Amino acid sequence: MDRLVTIAQFLVDEILSQPAYLIGLITAAGLLALRKSAGQIVGGAIKATLGFLLIGAGATLVVDALAPLGRMIQGATGAHGVIPTNEAIVGIAQERYGARVAWLMILGFAVSLLLARFTPLRYVFLTGHHMLFMATLLTMVLAIGGQASWVVVVVGGVLLGILLVALPAFAHPWTKRVTGNDSVAIGHFGTAGYIAAGATGRLVGGRSRSTEEMDLPEGLRFLRDSMVATALSMVLIHLVTSLVFLGKVGRTAAFKAFGEDGAAGAAGVGDYVMRSVMQGLQFGIAVAVILFGVRTILGELVPAFQGIARKLVPGAVPSLDAPIVFPYAPNAVLVGFLSSFTGGLVSLGLLAWIFHPAFGLALVLPGLVPHFFTGGAAGVYGNATGGRRGAALGAFVNGVLITFLPALLLKVLGAFGEENTTFGDADFGWFGTLVGYATKAGETGGALLMLLIGAVVLLGAIVVQKRVVETGWDPGAHRDALLPPDKGPAAAAGATDTGGPAVTYGKIAPPRGAPKPPPPPEWQG
Repeated sequence: MDRLVTIAQFLVDEILSQPAYLIGLITAAGLLALRKSAGQIVGGAIKATLGFLLIGAGATLVVDALAPLGRMIQGATGAHGVIPTNEAIVGIAQERYGARVAWLMILGFAVSLLLARFTPLRYVFLTGHHMLFMATLLTMVLAIGGQASWVVVVVGGVLLGILLVALPAFAHPWTKRVTGNDSVAIGHFGTAGYIAAGATGRLVGGRSRSTEEMDLPEGLRFLRDSMVATALSMVLIHLVTSLVFLGKVGRTAAFKAFGEDGAAGAAGVGDYVMRSVMQGLQFGIAVAVILFGVRTILGELVPAFQGIARKLVPGAVPSLDAPIVFPYAPNAVLVGFLSSFTGGLVSLGLLAWIFHPAFGLALVLPGLVPHFFTGGAAGVYGNATGGRRGAALGAFVNGVLITFLPALLLKVLGAFGEENTTFGDADFGWFGTLVGYATKAGETGGALLMLLIGAVVLLGAIVVQKRVVETGWDPGAHRDALLPPDKGPAAAAGATDTGGPAVTYGKIAPPRGAPKPPPPPEWQG
């Protein structure tokens, strides 16, 4: 038994929880099914793996660039509370539930492949670290609810497998609006926020033009380059925040904001200010690295996935991490990040003023990393259905969700609710809370109630797939009717000077220079 546990933990910790390896293996399998040569298989797999490593490198740069800013915001506002960080809470839980998490994740992935093969939900979830996060959450909630170990693994595995195929289906009409085709789906547990953002954009967008259309004076044309615009915006944010922080806490404390763990930092005011400038520039580099990684992996994975679909899951669609949508509207990513963060601040104020005293909800501080990744993606979804207004308000709604939902989730995490961190993305909040309260029905009753919740989610996704996705419903069609060709998204074509996304009428096309996804083959229906 110990050897089986060791093998399972190795598969989860060293392969399945490493998205780069998982993507490389999937790409190799697809190219093998397409009868490519050994060189093409190895080269394609390595290139896809490198693409995901580029995304990871960019994400690390984002975290590094935002960490001092987070410390300064917290110090300037004086707010204290829980900071949602998926990696942190997973690390804490792994010490206690590692073996159960491993088995639950393996079973969940297997269930998802079976569902993808034998139901209309032809989605294969490839975001390995998010599988690990959700497996950990389900293990925690079921174990804290008093379920036996085998129930935790079996019921939790079934629930995980359902989520891996159902959530991409719920989001797919909105994802197709972003990408313009069926080549990829979103495989990230911020799905509720993206759907909410798209729905908000649909409601409020009207004639609002795309974030990628920038009518700028000649002297400001350089802002059409999304990398320059992102870096400049973040430099200004870092500068303003650092100066406010300096005025509030004084030199000694402020200078430590740029030190590792606050142990050392800037040597003087000039050094402090220029470090703020450098952090903003580093953020711009980080976003550029992420976008390049996304383009690299799409160029390899989409063609290779034809082979997987033919052999294992006919008509399969790969479900990928949130940054996969960033290249389709880079300006919307920045708008979404800022708007989501604003929504988090407003929600924190409501928690402190009303919901903490009245209902005992924890104060959830706006973590910059979840607001960047989920808020940026929400901005892209909101922009696709509602232009600039949709990007701003849709991402604001996402910020509200990823503040209130973690606060509700803490209520069912038992002793883990006393930690200074929790899960941050929207789907962890709503699904974890539902499952957590279901466990209160007892061991048998709780297991049955959780399976019922899973069945409802699965059936709902199948209905959406058959009656919405496959019928071709476009959530932004009404917007296309409002905007004439010379005023709508087509006007933004070629808006960026250095490889930004070209925009076609009614849809946002892949970035310039990126390989075009192949047309859906006959076996995809």
